[in-house]
Order: sequence, then C-alpha cells, then structure tokens
Amino acid sequence: MAEGSFLDSVVRYVKLSLRSTGSGLHQGKVTTMYRNILVATDGSDLATAGVKQAASIARAFNANLTIVTAAVYFPMYGDEGGLALPPASFDEIHRASLEHCADVLSKAAEIAGPGAQTETVECFNAYEGILETAENIGADLIVMGSHSRSLITRLLVLGSQAAKVVNLSTISVLIVR
Repeated sequence: MAEGSFLDSVVRYVKLSLRSTGSGLHQGKVTTMYRNILVATDGSDLATAGVKQAASIARAFNANLTIVTAAVYFPMYGDEGGLALPPASFDEIHRASLEHCADVLSKAAEIAGPGAQTETVECFNAYEGILETAENIGADLIVMGSHSRSLITRLLVLGSQAAKVVNLSTISVLIVR
C-alpha cells in the first residue's frame, strides 16, 4: 500500500460521510474533523514519524499545526551549600536544553512544511507542558510518537510521557509507532 493511501482513504470517507449525513454542515460548508493539531517531538525517530503523520493530517484537513517540544527543568534540592552542582551548572544545563529544543523544532518545522508553528514549553514534566500547550492553542488532536513497551517496563519506568498524555488528555490523542 502506498504511503498516505490509508490516510487518504480515511479523509475521503470522513468527508463523504459528513456530506451524506448532513453532520458537520455549517452554513452549507463541510466542517473539518480537526482544526488545530498539536504534535509533540523530542527529535527521536519515533517523534519524527509523529511529525510527518501530523503534517499529513493537517494538510488533509487544512488544519493548523503546532509543533511543541519540552525543555524540562531539573529540580534543585537544598541550598547553595548543599547542591551537588553549583547553580551556574543548572543554568548551563537549562541553556543547553533550550538550544537542543530550538534545533529539534527547526528540523521538525522543515519536515512539516510551511505554516507550522513551533513552541518550546518549559516545564518539570513533558506531559504537563504538552497538555497545557494543547489547551492554550485549542487543539482538537494531539499526535505523539511512543515506543511499544511491555506492562512491566511501563511499571518500572513509571509510565511514558505518551501514556500520561493519553490518560490525562480531554481530547483525542494519536500515538505513532
């Protein structure tokens, strides 16, 4: 099966269903299933596959696409005298994280094509930043890449960011593997 043919079939089916049932009609125009799509990326191969899939869906539905990556804060414990690293080291780590995020977003935007918005969200947990950004932009779909992990692995690593987004999101989430 050619790449995109399944997605093309789904889009055609949805559009035909909306036209034939009258659902989704507003003032004589067919409304789309998705208007604002958020895709989360960390630059990994799976996340890049998610960016490609989200870009295809956005093009098919003429939806806005926002690409987000998280610059995760590293918590500091104790006071200056009790830290394993001096505060300047945490600042350096944070700066490097922001630079990495900018690189990731630049590559993702190139893959997604023109019109994609990018955003770096600073947070303690990536899933919180993803959900907050989805709410802020009024997303109606979140797309993420995720590894297929066994139950034991998920329990040992306390769940993946994708699993937390799926469990806590109030909107649809598409997981790309």
